[in-house]
Amino acid sequence: MGKLAGKVVVITGANSGIGLASAKRFAAEGARLFITGRRAAELEKAAKEVGHGATGIVCDISVMQDLDALFDRVRQEAGQIDVLFANAGGGDFALLEEVTEAHYARIFDTNVKGTLFTVQKALPLLKDGASVILTGSTSATTGIPAFSVYSASKAAVRNFARGWIMELAPRRIRVNVLVPGSTSTPGWHNLTPDQEANQAMIRAAESSTPLARLAEPAEIAAAALFLASDDSSFVNGSELFADGGAAQI
Repeated sequence: MGKLAGKVVVITGANSGIGLASAKRFAAEGARLFITGRRAAELEKAAKEVGHGATGIVCDISVMQDLDALFDRVRQEAGQIDVLFANAGGGDFALLEEVTEAHYARIFDTNVKGTLFTVQKALPLLKDGASVILTGSTSATTGIPAFSVYSASKAAVRNFARGWIMELAPRRIRVNVLVPGSTSTPGWHNLTPDQEANQAMIRAAESSTPLARLAEPAEIAAAALFLASDDSSFVNGSELFADGGAAQI
């Protein structure tokens, strides 16, 4: 029997990268999956890749009506949530003097506002004893030039977990932060459209990581499975770094 057999799982931002890899791993462990993404065609393809009856629901987590529609659908079809993986997020580079209001709003609306209201709107469906996983970033603990807005947004996500474990303690709902290192995903490689700059990013990431390589999405998904399952039943409010040691040196 799989580690998530009979569990209802919602994963946001699961049309590619870490979210998609996690959906595949969770499905293989017996979960009933609801996955989201902003682009319908990509999401439909992802749901087919995941298989196991995974349901794809188009949702922009920064749009409240989309979140309401997402959880209404989950309520109607499953009635509860055992695991919520609030994974959707994103960011891009901008030097301090180049940051615009639009840049700030785009990142904070998704990473901070979107994460906050994803969890809030899921609360009526979350079972007592449920697991909530938030996606953090090593950039919240290490300085990265031209990445300060994204880094600040992920620092906010980390602190959500600290407060929420106190508020949700009466319901025994665990909240943990999964912190991936540099991972070979479309989102990571698309941080810059310039191929030469992309190769420079890869070299820099490899040289600053003790394991000297990028992570594969499946490796991060394995860490997510630990936080989702009963294997982590006494892990709460923590940051689980799956970063090859990059944030530890």
